[in-house]
Amino acid sequence: MNRSFLRPTVAFALSASLLVLNTGCVSQKKFTTLQSQYDELTKSREQLQAQKTALEQEKARSEDALRSNLLNKNQQVNQLNDNLSGAQQANTRLSADLRSKEERIAEMQRILDQKDAAVKALRQKVGDALLGFNAQDLTVNVKNGKVYVSLSEQLLFKSGSTKVDPKGQEALKKLATALQGNQDVNVLVEGHTDNVPITKGTLGMKDNWDLSVLRATEITRILTDSGLSPAQVTPSGRSQYVPVAANTTPAEKSLNRRTEIILTPKLDELFQILEAN
Repeated sequence: MNRSFLRPTVAFALSASLLVLNTGCVSQKKFTTLQSQYDELTKSREQLQAQKTALEQEKARSEDALRSNLLNKNQQVNQLNDNLSGAQQANTRLSADLRSKEERIAEMQRILDQKDAAVKALRQKVGDALLGFNAQDLTVNVKNGKVYVSLSEQLLFKSGSTKVDPKGQEALKKLATALQGNQDVNVLVEGHTDNVPITKGTLGMKDNWDLSVLRATEITRILTDSGLSPAQVTPSGRSQYVPVAANTTPAEKSLNRRTEIILTPKLDELFQILEAN
């Protein structure tokens, strides 16, 4: 409440009192009336003062609440700004990681494309080198990114023997010639048999494991003697356990008695990228 309103009221009451004191002729009735007015004005002043005090307190509480709310809002804004800054930094890092991964994927794809092209070229080169052999005795196919040269037992060996026949030697020498100088190709020689046990007492062999391994080893010798680096050729025997047909008929057994020479381009660059990841 404005104090300028209170001052004239109090002044009027004081003036009335002085008038009573200075004039002895004022009647008792007028004095009583003035005293009553003075009391009412005093009471009104006190009420107004109480209202003023309550309003000032309410104003102070409201200002404190507003300041607290504003401080809280500022803290929330600062927290949101910090969160946004952190999210932006994380997004920048994720974007950089994504670009790096995309570059590695693109590089791996480039190497795989080169490898596929190399496999196709290798298959063509080997196929051209082995033209003229019976398709039932020798096939060249691409499977799982590798070149498979499959040679029948009929082309390579007599039954139960580990010595390669002249016709088979010719095919192996032509294959070695086609692969000479190509150090980026691994050569795996796999010997396979049917499920018929070998004849008891066969020199140096107990079972089909021995027969498949010894045949693969003999073929490896011919390939390396014909110019392939021994470091890139590996002989292995699979016995009867990886058949390409059921072992129920003579024709099926004949299909299973084979040697597979598996040519795989080296993927050193791709492995290096994978290890870096």
